[in-house]
Amino acid sequence: MTEKKNLLPMVERDEWLQPVADRIADRHDRYLRRMQDIERQAGSIVDYANGHHFFGWQWDDALCGWWFREWLPEAIDVFIFGDFNSWQRTQLRLDKGENGVWSIFLPEAMYGHLLTHGSLYKLHIHGKNGWHDRIPAYARRVVQDDVTKNYTAQFWIEQPFEWHDAKFKCADMKNLLIYEAHVGMAQEEPGVGTYIEFKDKVLPRIKKAGYNAVQLMAIAEHPYYGSFGYHVANFFAPSSRFGTPEELKELIDKAHSMGIAVIMDLVHAHYVKNLNEGILDLDGSGHHYSKPGEAGYQKYWDSMIFDYGKGGVEHFLLSNVKYWLEEFHFDGYRFDGVTSMLYYHRGYTDFDTREKFFDEGVDLDAITYLTLANRLVHELNPKAVTIAEDVSGMPGSCSPIDDGGMGFDFRLGMAIPDFWIKMLKDTPDEDWNIWEMWSILTNRLPEVKTVAYAESHDQALVGDKTIAFRLLDKLMYDSMDRKTESMVVDRGMALHKMIRLITITTGGDAYLNFMGNEFGHPEWIDFPREGNGWSYAHARRQWSLADSKALRYSYLNDFDRAMIKLVSKEKILANGYPYNLLMDEQNKTMVYSHRDLIFIFNWHSTASIPDYELPVHEAGKYVALLSTDEARFGGLKRQTKGQEYFTFNVECEDGSLAPRLKIYNTSRTALVLKKVKE
Repeated sequence: MTEKKNLLPMVERDEWLQPVADRIADRHDRYLRRMQDIERQAGSIVDYANGHHFFGWQWDDALCGWWFREWLPEAIDVFIFGDFNSWQRTQLRLDKGENGVWSIFLPEAMYGHLLTHGSLYKLHIHGKNGWHDRIPAYARRVVQDDVTKNYTAQFWIEQPFEWHDAKFKCADMKNLLIYEAHVGMAQEEPGVGTYIEFKDKVLPRIKKAGYNAVQLMAIAEHPYYGSFGYHVANFFAPSSRFGTPEELKELIDKAHSMGIAVIMDLVHAHYVKNLNEGILDLDGSGHHYSKPGEAGYQKYWDSMIFDYGKGGVEHFLLSNVKYWLEEFHFDGYRFDGVTSMLYYHRGYTDFDTREKFFDEGVDLDAITYLTLANRLVHELNPKAVTIAEDVSGMPGSCSPIDDGGMGFDFRLGMAIPDFWIKMLKDTPDEDWNIWEMWSILTNRLPEVKTVAYAESHDQALVGDKTIAFRLLDKLMYDSMDRKTESMVVDRGMALHKMIRLITITTGGDAYLNFMGNEFGHPEWIDFPREGNGWSYAHARRQWSLADSKALRYSYLNDFDRAMIKLVSKEKILANGYPYNLLMDEQNKTMVYSHRDLIFIFNWHSTASIPDYELPVHEAGKYVALLSTDEARFGGLKRQTKGQEYFTFNVECEDGSLAPRLKIYNTSRTALVLKKVKE
């Protein structure tokens, strides 16, 4: 084992990692060597990640014309063509220069009246796989033909955008409340929503709900709408089905003016295997952006994997990281599919031994790339946030880079929604084990900042069920009006509120909710496809259900707002782990604290106990701040906001006195108390 004096800080803090200290040091050295190479080549990683300023269309003031460049190291011949030259494929040949860069210059004097804003174009590439018409990798605008449904690159002259967010400082990392959203399905009418509709109609809802960050999915162009944006074809092109790049900027600028950070769901784990739309085998070599053969294929997702150790691929991806931050003012990223990136087995194994994180199944090139990406993000914007979607719990993912880690700010607490699904699916709630619940919700390392969530878009898709759907099933269609009495609905409403409250107050250091789930949206997500008659009926959000005071959905919506307000005001997420005060298995009651707040959860299906005694830290008066049983949230009104409780002392075995409270401990209810100053 490495001597303690030589240990990296992240290893020194964790004895469990000390037997593999040499391997952690090796992967950190790989990163350091690559950073040194980058700094020698470009001066800094920020200056290195400038592919979007060199490739694609670039205006040259000195020569008064347009350069076009593309990285195609093993292409045999390359032409550019489009409507500006009557689609003549072999008229305009590119020249091959150093490092596999092909280029052509089109003078304004000759092509200015032809190559205009909105012109359509493609590359005609001769490679080992023959001749193919392709979309360039650095295309910033890609559109679909309404008739043929084919995608084509579009020449887009970006006008200077007037930003108004100079004073925006991103979301509070100690109170990060994320509203996960999809622009296209955020509208109520069947169809595809737009950036403008989201800006005007949905952002105000997010603001009113109390969330301070929105995580936008499906931003990069993807040919299949139903992929949820996870089969990206064009990494530098905002999805044209939602509007123009300028309209996306308007959305982000508006969010910043409302104090809402905008996090992009960034997909660098894989790319679509479509030959016509994407970057697959763009130079015809069979190993352009991916490794050759099966090593470049993600069989579980039917998509392609990047070759993270290849210089041109690394440059492409890092430039993409910089592009969205620089050009669109995104405030950070949720890196999708990190587990697939980190391991050659793509995460399809049990992580039951320490060696699984450091053996030959680990892709060290991917670790180096992700570390570089985090360094780049935080050098560009120190207040930006990066979140890893990693189910494996790779050691060091959220440790500082200089300590030997990968530098993510947070990782998603993916075990939590899996736990709730398992509980709701397999175990009657009267048999729920409160100790197991506590263990799952608090099982995280102190330095691994975790985004807690009860459910996300994953649980809302066809083939799965939301928490509301599992609790209410068909009753959510015909029994959610306030006049209808139903014990099943009462149970579902109660547990829906309790699950969310305990998740946000015990599960992590930040919180995420997928749009509509806060009010128990009654329909799954099913994008238009052949199997549903290409219907948009389930690819939308029915906001009117939450707005209607005749329906119980509004109760859940009102509770979520009150919960988020409480968490923000009392700075609960910044407090770290909850303190366990009492676990009463017989009465299914859990009591825990955050500073001067006491949380009491009674999960029992029937047992409501008068004068229930519970321990507290300090003597004094406690006031109810929130109860899931309040009338304003559709509860049974056994508890109300503002109720006062006074401590009394009991004598301990050692003769000391300890403060206690007595409450009416009502079934299927969560109560939050706060000690107040006399």
